[in-house]
Amino acid sequence: MFGKFLKKEEEKKGSALPAHGSGPAKGALPSYSPPAAPRATAPTISVFPEPTPNPASMKFSIMGKTILPIGALDFPNVESATEAPLAQEMFAISGVCGVLLGTNFVTITKTGEVAWPDLIDTVIERLTAFLQSGKPLVHFPERISSSGSESASEVEQKVREILDREIRPAVARDGGDVTFYSYSDGVVTLNLRGSCSSCPSSVMTLKMGIETRLRALIPEITEVISL
Repeated sequence: MFGKFLKKEEEKKGSALPAHGSGPAKGALPSYSPPAAPRATAPTISVFPEPTPNPASMKFSIMGKTILPIGALDFPNVESATEAPLAQEMFAISGVCGVLLGTNFVTITKTGEVAWPDLIDTVIERLTAFLQSGKPLVHFPERISSSGSESASEVEQKVREILDREIRPAVARDGGDVTFYSYSDGVVTLNLRGSCSSCPSSVMTLKMGIETRLRALIPEITEVISL
């Protein structure tokens, strides 16, 4: 009886032993697989519509993407946007008649035949898709600079500096832009663009705001007008 018991115990031990070559060698380290590298994800781009003082223009603020490094580019019609793929994409939307590209916003000007509730969602969708596509936004970055030529007069240089430092950032908050056009005999001529171009309050902005500021800082200036 005891002999049978020992025999059964030996059989149990033998069955518990691993087969030859099936286990890791004595002293061998367990295999290790490094974790997979995290996949790079594109930055999230968000677009938010903001009303402007001009009922025909809407500012679309952009988070997660820089449109231009400085300044703004104005495209008053589709013919002027031949070298600006982003502006062309916006003009392809029915009812869009003007596009202004800023540093972190796009201002859309519409025709009178379309209402904003019928246009906003389409602009956001097309604008977001284009920005996420990685396609070039403009083909001529050299046009962005607003600095004057070396032959510009001292008054012109001062006007440009004040515009870039104070006035253009303030106007951009309403989806517009102001650029220098000319100076002659005390009269400064400016170009109002984007939401400023046809805004009902643009005259007040020009006279009560811009002209007052420029005349206070530059005594030679007697008047500020727009194209």
